[in-house]
Amino acid sequence: MNTRNGTDLGSGSVGKLLFSLALPTITSQIVNMLYNLVDRVYIGHMQPVETVGKLALTGVGVCLPIIMVISAFAALLAMGGAPRASIEEGRGNSGEAERIMGNCFAMLVIVSLVLTVVFRVFARPMLMTFGASENTIGYALEYMQIYALGTAFVEITLGMNAFITAQGFTTVSMKTVLIGAILNTILDPIFIFGLDLGVRGAALATILSQAVSMVWVLRFLLGKNTKWRLRRELLRPKAKVVLPCLALGMSPFIMQSTESLIAVCFNASLYRYGGDIAVGAMTVLTSIMQFAMMPLQGLTQGAQPIVSYNYGARNAQRVRAAFRCLLRACVTYSLLLWALVQLFPRMFILMFNSSPELVEYASWALRIYMAATGIFGVQIACQQTFVALGNAKTSLFLAVLRKIILLIPLIYILPHFFADKAFAVFLAEPVADVLAVLTTATMFAFQFKRSMAELEKQPEL
Repeated sequence: MNTRNGTDLGSGSVGKLLFSLALPTITSQIVNMLYNLVDRVYIGHMQPVETVGKLALTGVGVCLPIIMVISAFAALLAMGGAPRASIEEGRGNSGEAERIMGNCFAMLVIVSLVLTVVFRVFARPMLMTFGASENTIGYALEYMQIYALGTAFVEITLGMNAFITAQGFTTVSMKTVLIGAILNTILDPIFIFGLDLGVRGAALATILSQAVSMVWVLRFLLGKNTKWRLRRELLRPKAKVVLPCLALGMSPFIMQSTESLIAVCFNASLYRYGGDIAVGAMTVLTSIMQFAMMPLQGLTQGAQPIVSYNYGARNAQRVRAAFRCLLRACVTYSLLLWALVQLFPRMFILMFNSSPELVEYASWALRIYMAATGIFGVQIACQQTFVALGNAKTSLFLAVLRKIILLIPLIYILPHFFADKAFAVFLAEPVADVLAVLTTATMFAFQFKRSMAELEKQPEL
């Protein structure tokens, strides 16, 4: 596929191609995370830090599960639809790729409307379930009631940007998030401190920035430079188009949406064993983990068009080369991240709060929570390659395994075996990671080999 920006997914050096696609997507992932991180950095430094700043940070932190659900629904359609569109493009079916994109756009709009109503109406009980206390619910509600109004902006921006990346226009998709993040960074201090809107100002800055990003995405997909164009006649959802996308998208959907369920489990257990400071520490740890994982997600998104396109074109050798390159990059990064966290935990914590008590508590907790980060590159490289190949069943099982089968039970089981109950709760994360990586690597070794053997029996297109 020779896109209009010169990217050829079917020839040339796989390594150079991967990093040319991954660099903008990594930048996009990191910058996209800045929407929420910038909010928390400013909110955590609201004066006085020991009271307002700390409580407001915790309050906004318990909104994270809802924010993750909103992003998860975008992933359900985008990460299910974009690989399928790339595979069809590899088969030479550009029209079908365009139809998939149009159907996914329509579903994103429908989902956005439903989620907006749900989160506006049920915000308070949901936030209390996610770990808000009487001390923090006011801040959480102020943030969430405004953020929910921008659900459509978030869904369409994240969802349709994936289709821009899938075509090879990674520089365009990077600009999507750069525009919004820069605007958010400018508006946050103005709204939070200048206009004295506090956490409401942070939420308002975020949704306005996402709205601008959405306009940018739609303008591109309706313009003359895109390969797949949004067309009115392709917007009516059809089951035979949407259902396969939903099936493939269930893996990334579960990976993101279960963050909400996991947050409930973590926050409830930590509040029981450590109080507000433990929940506040978990907010910081989650923020660090999400930010640190962005390059891994960017790498897999950069590899997805290469793997999917060449799988559709029946080029097994190129699919293998793309996976090997992705695996090396992911493992190298995850090992480097692990070393930095273990050596300099306070450096990461101070990005979000300067309260001595919280910094001290979160520093030791971060070392435990991210103890198995060094091998996580194997997990994400294998799991996301299953998605890129259109293997819905295996990718779904692996997503359920790590989060639901392993992590959630461990959060409640491990405290029975340790005197320090809070320590045991944080320990659940690395234990689940080790077990998940071993399972994923074993399954991938067998299934990937079989898939490539079957592909080689067919002639290249």
